[in-house]
Amino acid sequence: MSDTLTSLRFQALRIKGLLVTIALFTLVACQQKKTSPLIIATAANMQFAMAELTESFSKKTGIDCETVLGSSGKLTAQITAGAPYHVFVSADMKYPRQLYEGELTEAPPEVFASGQLVLWSASDTGINSLEVIKDDTVTHIALANPKTAPYGMAAVETLQHLGLYTTLEAKLVYGESISQTNQFITSQAAQIGFTAKSVVLAASQKDRGSWIDIPTGYHSPLAHGVVVLKSDKRGTEAAAAFYEFLFSTEAKEILNKFGYGLP
Repeated sequence: MSDTLTSLRFQALRIKGLLVTIALFTLVACQQKKTSPLIIATAANMQFAMAELTESFSKKTGIDCETVLGSSGKLTAQITAGAPYHVFVSADMKYPRQLYEGELTEAPPEVFASGQLVLWSASDTGINSLEVIKDDTVTHIALANPKTAPYGMAAVETLQHLGLYTTLEAKLVYGESISQTNQFITSQAAQIGFTAKSVVLAASQKDRGSWIDIPTGYHSPLAHGVVVLKSDKRGTEAAAAFYEFLFSTEAKEILNKFGYGLP
């Protein structure tokens, strides 16, 4: 009888322990769900500005953010394939419009900023004009892949405008995105390269070498678009909050600091 009672008590304890474990797992799962971050797919030119934007947004709202960087075209392909992003920030309007037409966004894209293309060298030799492109000592010119990166296309259009694309084509080195292009420039694997002004104005980069603005009339406008992607209710609500923040005075001040024009 004593052994039976002991066995029953032991089984009861095991069941109680199992219930507690299940309850704990449920609690942890709920907490993880509540604190899952807002995932923002971001064109690589926005890397440094987005870091400040998300930090400011998180302090204001308590919503944690996670940024995924890449070329606008590659991020669009990932979203189309089902990547679980909540917001898409593009370096142009073409790709977010494509997602809207594919019924993957909550609403049509809006322009929140315009980008500025620059020619940058990380060496001590200063860049005084675009004439440096034609210098024989320049053997590699970096730019982002024009097939997927709007800044890369703007660089190609600039060279075409100057009548130099065919002449310099053999010297061009393509990065998958602005991020890789920047690596080519900062490592001096390429003596010069085309990048975003927001990059050279970042605290970690602004003392490196020299740069000059590319006249905006030399290429198509770099109108940056943003869309809220279709998601679960919580993801959509958090994404909508970030979308609104991106058009706020606070966000505009950060964007202006990084050289972005405002709509």
